[in-house]
Amino acid sequence: MNLPKKPDYSRNQSWASKPEKLLYPVDVFYVYPTIYAEANPINMDIINRPDLQAKAKGLTISQAGVYSNSANLFAPYYRQVSFKALDPNIDMYSNEYFKIGADDIFRAFEYYLNYLNTDRPFILASHSQGTMTVISLMRKKFNNSELQKRLIAAYLIGYSLTKDEFDTYPWLKPANGADDIGVIISYNTQTPFAKNSPVLKEKAYCINPLNWKTDETPAAKEQNLGALFFNDFKGTLIKEEKSYVGAKINLATGALECLPSNYNDLKIGNFPEGVLHKFDYAFWYRNLQENVTDRINTYINKH
Repeated sequence: MNLPKKPDYSRNQSWASKPEKLLYPVDVFYVYPTIYAEANPINMDIINRPDLQAKAKGLTISQAGVYSNSANLFAPYYRQVSFKALDPNIDMYSNEYFKIGADDIFRAFEYYLNYLNTDRPFILASHSQGTMTVISLMRKKFNNSELQKRLIAAYLIGYSLTKDEFDTYPWLKPANGADDIGVIISYNTQTPFAKNSPVLKEKAYCINPLNWKTDETPAAKEQNLGALFFNDFKGTLIKEEKSYVGAKINLATGALECLPSNYNDLKIGNFPEGVLHKFDYAFWYRNLQENVTDRINTYINKH
C-alpha cells in the first residue's frame, strides 16, 4: 500500500486551524469533507500538497464559520480516501483506505484532548467523509462518561446515522430539539425528486435545522435566517440570502427536503440529480450559527 506520511499532530503544519489564543470557554473540533479525487495515491498526501492544504483551509472557513464565532476552532489535516475509492454500496467503515484517514482523526483527537484541551467542553463538527470519520471516532471513544459530560453537541452533517446505529451504540444520542446537549445533529439535504443519494441510508435520522423538529412539520422559508454561499475552496463569501428556502423532513426516506427557486442554477457537483449535499451548510448557515450559540449557552447554564 503506497501510503503518504502520517501527520504529526504535535506540529502546527498538521492542522488546518489551531488557535494561537483561546478566545472562548469552549472548543470545536471540526473535520472537513472530501476534497481529494486523484487515483494515486488513494489516500491524500496532505502534508506535501500546499494546494490541498489550501482547499482544506478554504472549506474550514466556509463551513466551520458556523462554529468559530463562538468556539475555539481546531481542525486537523488527515489522509482522507480519494473520492474515486468511495463506494456507497459497501460498508465504508471497513474500507482499509477509509480507515487510514479515520485513524488520523482518532490520533488528532487524542492529541487534542491530551495537549490542547485540558478540561474545556467541546463541540464535534464535520461534513461528508469528515462526518464518517467522526462517527467512527464516537463509536470507539465516546462510551466514556467523562467525554460525554464535556460534549456540548456533535454536528455530524452530510452522512447518515440510523436507528440501528443508535441502538448499537447507545452513547450516540440523537437531538430532539433546539437546545438539548450531548446529542448528535444530522441531516442530508436534497430535493423531493432526488434519488440514489450516496450519503442517505435507509432509516436515516434527520433533524430540521430551521425548526429543530424531527417530524414532518414544515419550516417556511421565512424561518431561514440566512443562506451563505462561498467559493468553498477559497473560503470567500459570494453572497448571503435571507429567507432563501424552507425545508421539510421526509420520514419515509430520512431526507431533509427543499426546492430552492434557483435550483437549476445550482452547481451540485458529482452527485445525482436533486442531491444537494454540497449545500448542507450553506442553505441553513445562519440557523446553524444561532443554534450553536444556543446549545453552548444551555450547556454553560447547566454546568
